[in-house]
Amino acid sequence: MTAAISLNNLDISYSGTRVVEGVTFDVAEGESFALVGESGSGKSTVLKAIAGLAPEWSGEMSILGQPRGHGPDKDLARTCQMVFQDPYGSLHPRKTVDAVLSEPLAIHGLGNRSERIEKALRDVGLDRRFRFRYPHQMSGGQRQRVAIARALMLEPKIMLLDEPTSALDVSVQAEILNLLKRLRAEQNLTYLLVSHDLPVVGFMCDRVAVMTKGRIVEIAPVDALHHGDFTDPYSRQLYAASGG
Repeated sequence: MTAAISLNNLDISYSGTRVVEGVTFDVAEGESFALVGESGSGKSTVLKAIAGLAPEWSGEMSILGQPRGHGPDKDLARTCQMVFQDPYGSLHPRKTVDAVLSEPLAIHGLGNRSERIEKALRDVGLDRRFRFRYPHQMSGGQRQRVAIARALMLEPKIMLLDEPTSALDVSVQAEILNLLKRLRAEQNLTYLLVSHDLPVVGFMCDRVAVMTKGRIVEIAPVDALHHGDFTDPYSRQLYAASGG
């Protein structure tokens, strides 16, 4: 089976400084795979490189069997979408939900916009009343549902999730995680999740890669989070610090 995401010996630099080194992993189609580590470990940078937001990289990268070039890729957007950490910053404050969800359809020349928008809103648990609201008229959880709906508009196969609940109130986090889990099952999505929250990873994912100082030190089944079965000293330290 073709891997949904395949990285081989990926190095990433910012302004000539290497921040990720030698990262190698495959994510199977339909799998939910996590990158975990402390702040600054390089996990979000890997996500940004896949999305085309960190173009200074070398190594090999492929998405659904197709080599990934450097920089933005319009065709890639049809198969791979990203949900950002901050629903307050990722939505334009002066655009309605309708405008936000219409934009990817217009860029890719897709019709039936009204039907597509209302379906996406239903899929994320928002009724049609939200269609013409502005971000300031919604709660943080509702904004993140709109951000997820926007990512779903092009019917992608892969979702890149960058700390998708960390900016939300604890009471809302579980709702968004349950939504993401349901969408993965219903739409056969592949997830690559970045998180520092090990209980979230334990709930959402099948496998986990532990990163520190720009490198992956261990890849383990998610059961390791339930039983503490890590082999690398840093992984065990991270597990212990999370209360495991």
